[in-house]
Amino acid sequence: MSRQRVTALGAAVVRFFENHLPAQRGMSRHTIRSYRDAVVMLLRFLGQRRGCGIEVLDLDDVNATAVEDFLRHLEVERHNGVATRNVRLAAIHTLARFLSHQHPERLGTWQSLIALPFKRGAQRRNPEHLTADAVKAILDAIDRSTDAGERDFALLALMFNTGARVQEVLDLRLRDVRLDPPEQVRLQGKGNKVRVCPIWPRTAQLLRELVMHRLDKQADASDAPLFVNQRGEPLSRFGVRYLLHKYATRSGAVTAQSHDLPHPHVLRHTTAVHLLKAGVDFATISQWLGHASLNTTMRYARSDLDLKRQALSQVFPDILAPNEKPHVLFDPGGLSNWLRRL
Repeated sequence: MSRQRVTALGAAVVRFFENHLPAQRGMSRHTIRSYRDAVVMLLRFLGQRRGCGIEVLDLDDVNATAVEDFLRHLEVERHNGVATRNVRLAAIHTLARFLSHQHPERLGTWQSLIALPFKRGAQRRNPEHLTADAVKAILDAIDRSTDAGERDFALLALMFNTGARVQEVLDLRLRDVRLDPPEQVRLQGKGNKVRVCPIWPRTAQLLRELVMHRLDKQADASDAPLFVNQRGEPLSRFGVRYLLHKYATRSGAVTAQSHDLPHPHVLRHTTAVHLLKAGVDFATISQWLGHASLNTTMRYARSDLDLKRQALSQVFPDILAPNEKPHVLFDPGGLSNWLRRL
């Protein structure tokens, strides 16, 4: 049996993911995984069209017509939205630019791929968030008499405190946490950008108890993950989603904008909205959450009805006076002081 030859497309794809994206472009592993998913789906689609495996595909199989058919397949058969379709196309654009340098003899083909336009019409929904009562209900639903309950309480409290992306929290190592004043955590976000986020003393105490319990069972290792499952393996994003759904179902908590159970990213939106309600400026919130652009932060101003009412009351302050005691998360009855009293 003859050995399968390495095609020019296969060799280029390997260089694209092993060298170009991580070394030359400096992309994070999460972005690389997203690009990988897009390229794998494209290759599988092309292979099905030819009736062969993806290892047989070559440069001749990649052209603008085939990619247009693939994008149509995403929307019609896989029922992907416009935003998801555009994310896949962005990965293909990047691959095409790379191929234009690797195989300039096919420059016209790669240019036609790069010229494929993004589709307009992607609807940007306002970020969903939880009310202060819903946050309290979720935390109260955790049974803290067990080791797993203590871990879950510390995990969700930290996510509410920092507004970090779920993967940023799961990537935390023991060395990334400072539990003595000033208490803080070191987060690595998109594009491998590092930021330091302060945490409340009560949150630090929860993490200290979690760490001390971990050290009783294993040797001290500064690079050990902060949050692990019962097998001692790092928690996954799907695990956090399962836990959040479990406690949200138990507490009856739903997002303020719909009757759906919250997903982990809603916790990030919740922190942002309530920081905004507390009067924290956009620039500080942007740095707190690790946003690349201030425009990303400003969308939270459109997501909460209370903020809109406050803005309206400032237009005609004598006619539309605000409530004497507006409900703000970080006011005396809010989450901040509530956590400190735990």
